[in-house]
Amino acid sequence: MTFTFKAIDHIQLAAPKGCEEEARRFFNGILGFEEIEKPDTLKKNGGVWFAYGNIQIHVGIEEPFSPAKKAHPAFEVENIEGLKQHLLENNVKIIEDNNLPGANRFYVSDPFGNRIEVLEWV
Repeated sequence: MTFTFKAIDHIQLAAPKGCEEEARRFFNGILGFEEIEKPDTLKKNGGVWFAYGNIQIHVGIEEPFSPAKKAHPAFEVENIEGLKQHLLENNVKIIEDNNLPGANRFYVSDPFGNRIEVLEWV
């Protein structure tokens, strides 16, 4: 092979038209991602982009919109119990899952119903 995959550049999550403020409240206000500016050529499409270190989430407009119920990004975190408590304090519903050996994990949904996995390897 003459090519190499280096990293995931970003994760795209779909959302309905007009979602930007709710996306900011969740990804920035609750999860602590920083909003990053979209290129001028893409601003007309709506949506909003976020980053946390080298992790980027691009929330893009999809019409008609249907949330991803099975497909999902999975974020490895440090101090999963602290994050879980923070989410509960912000009225984010958590779905516990103990089916992955060697990992503490749970699922949440973004404000648009997209599934997100959170895990910490033990």
